[in-house]
Amino acid sequence: MNNKLLLASTVAAVGLFFLAASPARAADASAELATATAHAGMAAAAGDLKMVHAHLHHVVNCLVGPGAPDYDAAQADPCKGQGMGAIPDSMADKRTALGAAVGVAKQGIAQEDIVKAKEDATALQAALKKASM
Repeated sequence: MNNKLLLASTVAAVGLFFLAASPARAADASAELATATAHAGMAAAAGDLKMVHAHLHHVVNCLVGPGAPDYDAAQADPCKGQGMGAIPDSMADKRTALGAAVGVAKQGIAQEDIVKAKEDATALQAALKKASM
């Protein structure tokens, strides 16, 4: 009886190890944040409002991750496969700043003036760089 319990415990422990180490569950908040920062820069440098908005959507998707209320499945997710979003994958002390960054990105998405949208994208890129430190 004790051998069966020991075997069951060992199997369970090994299973948990592989589940936790699984690449599908591996998360890299720093990679997600770097991707989001790059897309904020792309938004700031974009030549038309449509591309500014598209890259800002990419930033939001990278930050919040799939399944979050602000995630827009109709937009590209350049962080797909990197984790569950920079916010949920980050340490608690970074989440407030990253949540504020989502607000800046959404503000830029709502802009109809390209100059203002690009200003928001530039501010967003700076905030994300600061958050990555």
